[in-house]
Amino acid sequence: MELPLDHFRLIGVSPSATSEEILRAFQLRLDKTPDEGFTYEVLTQRSELLRLTADLLTDPESRREYENLLLNGVSGLEFSSNREVAGLILLWESGSPKEAFKIARKALQPPQTPALGSSREADLTLLAALTARDSAIQEQQLRSYSNAADFLQESIQLLQRMGKLVGIRKELEEDLVSLLPYRILDLLSRDLSDQESHKKGLSMLENLIIKRGGLEGNNKSEYGDYLNQQEFEAFFQQIKPYLTVEEQIELFLELQKRGSIEAGFLAFLSLTALGFSRSKPEKLFEARRILKKLNLSGLDSMPLIGCLDLLLADIDQASARFLSSSDDNLRDWLNNYPGDKLEAICIFCKNWLENDVLVGYRDIDSKEIDLNTWFEDREIQEFIERLEKKSNKTTFRPNFQNQQINPVSTTKITQDIDSAVTNFDEGRLPLPGGIKQEFEKLDFQENKLNQEIFKNKTIDFYKYLIEKIAELKFGFGEFLNDQQIIGRSPLLIYLYAFLLLFAFGIGIGFIRNNFKNSIQDEAIADKSSISADKSQKLSDKVIIQEIKKNPSIKLKPNSIKSTEINSIKVKELTKVSPSLDDISTLINQWLLNKSNYLSGKGEINLSQIVNNGLINRTIEERKNDIKKGIYKEINSQMLKIDLESQTSSRIVVLVELDYLERIIKNSGEFINETSLSPLKVKYILGFSNKSWKLVDFVSGL
Repeated sequence: MELPLDHFRLIGVSPSATSEEILRAFQLRLDKTPDEGFTYEVLTQRSELLRLTADLLTDPESRREYENLLLNGVSGLEFSSNREVAGLILLWESGSPKEAFKIARKALQPPQTPALGSSREADLTLLAALTARDSAIQEQQLRSYSNAADFLQESIQLLQRMGKLVGIRKELEEDLVSLLPYRILDLLSRDLSDQESHKKGLSMLENLIIKRGGLEGNNKSEYGDYLNQQEFEAFFQQIKPYLTVEEQIELFLELQKRGSIEAGFLAFLSLTALGFSRSKPEKLFEARRILKKLNLSGLDSMPLIGCLDLLLADIDQASARFLSSSDDNLRDWLNNYPGDKLEAICIFCKNWLENDVLVGYRDIDSKEIDLNTWFEDREIQEFIERLEKKSNKTTFRPNFQNQQINPVSTTKITQDIDSAVTNFDEGRLPLPGGIKQEFEKLDFQENKLNQEIFKNKTIDFYKYLIEKIAELKFGFGEFLNDQQIIGRSPLLIYLYAFLLLFAFGIGIGFIRNNFKNSIQDEAIADKSSISADKSQKLSDKVIIQEIKKNPSIKLKPNSIKSTEINSIKVKELTKVSPSLDDISTLINQWLLNKSNYLSGKGEINLSQIVNNGLINRTIEERKNDIKKGIYKEINSQMLKIDLESQTSSRIVVLVELDYLERIIKNSGEFINETSLSPLKVKYILGFSNKSWKLVDFVSGL
């Protein structure tokens, strides 16, 4: 066998070494015999090879002849078959473990496999393990972690096949495990053209996180001994910039399905980054949906959701979110901001996108954020316009240049309509003073006429009428924003305005006639319901009375009929400074009516005490359940309520509920049950239009 080794390397000296240096090196090599467990026979052969080399190099004539051979291109040394293993040991010691490992591994493969149980087999197996370990160390020093892992894996497989050196094999396995993070980094940091390596690195990363028990490291795995949570987080921050935004979304969503809450938050950030950087507003909706479902301890999600609302041009909702934040410092900064409140929100959103969202992605260039560019994008405008048509909202076309917010200009015609419309209640918190998107107060003379015509139904009809006026005003304002209309003569604009107002008058007459008929129908229904009430069981009446007296009564399944729940009158909370009992009553009214509606037993009519956004969210939830052919039975009992903060326009309470939710198919088949006791919920109330309303809630604190 020829080995890639010369006599100078074999003994460990340079070609210019003197005879004295050669003899000194020879003696050191003899005294430093490998003690890893080689047989006496192979160590004796090693010493003999060293002695022959020393004799050759210290003899002037022999050395001169050998040096001439080297000059003529001769390389390598020939070893007889009985000295091959000793030669491989010397090759390993000379600093060539990779070459020694490859030759030793080949010598252990058929048909060269030595006799089972022979000293040659034992020495070659040990040599293969030791050279693989040193080869891995060399590759790590060169930052070729994937190659290092390949040497360890091949050696482990070889030892398993040979059935020897169990202790060394375990050490190699531990080395391979500890090498995994560096191996992943090596594979993912390569050029994206090497797709095979990149996919392999992604798969390894996902398996590593899953074995650790998510990003939180909830499982005690084989990686826990050397990669603690702090070390893993540092490693993950180093890995993250080598992943594209789509890869991160896919990874985080999969980890969230497996129970990792932190992965859900990172999925929210990645979806936001994708939506903003690629002008895909639908991704912002998906991000908001994920964030609303997260129960991440210590996370104040309100300003983050508010930023998404702002990017979707919903200024009212964005302002309400920021004012609902649990961060006192943020609210103080917003309220004390010297400029327009919308400007402050835009600055917060811009900084959030730059510092927290659009960073750490391989395919997103983090640059200065320009919100003007976002809103000027044609695809974004079309998407927002479609939303506005569905929700009857005004068009929002702000100018964010240098964070200076210019109010939306309006024509004289819309100003005339504004002067005839009241400040109607949208069930939201009061907007900041710098954002003027609420209506002016309405002259209440027509209200007297409504009272004479509709008697006890005046208030309901009046609110209905105001909403219709608001819809017309919104639609008319959007109509005037049309560039084709603006470009025409003022006379034509006034003509359009007159036609719209004329159509509005016809609509009012139609509404009044329909409302009269509905009143007559309800009067008949009221009479029949009174007679039905008299025949109810005494026990049911007692339950209803107890609920009215004590809103925290726990409902048991089927203990109260849907008609009885509807009979609990919803009352506005108009006290300037309500007590905890008042707030508890309002929350229980919300819980009872919501439970009744989601079970498919009635309609939800809580506009007097609940923000329209929460009502619409509940309606959407019921629509989704109907599509799935299911309904929900929810029983909630208030165990505890504490006041967290209270101002003249905002109240935050912390509530503990005994919560039970059952999901049932329409056929009656039971699907699932969720029981939480206690379920901690933060409820946020806002003062609007002289009454308190439930604005939002955060579950699982």
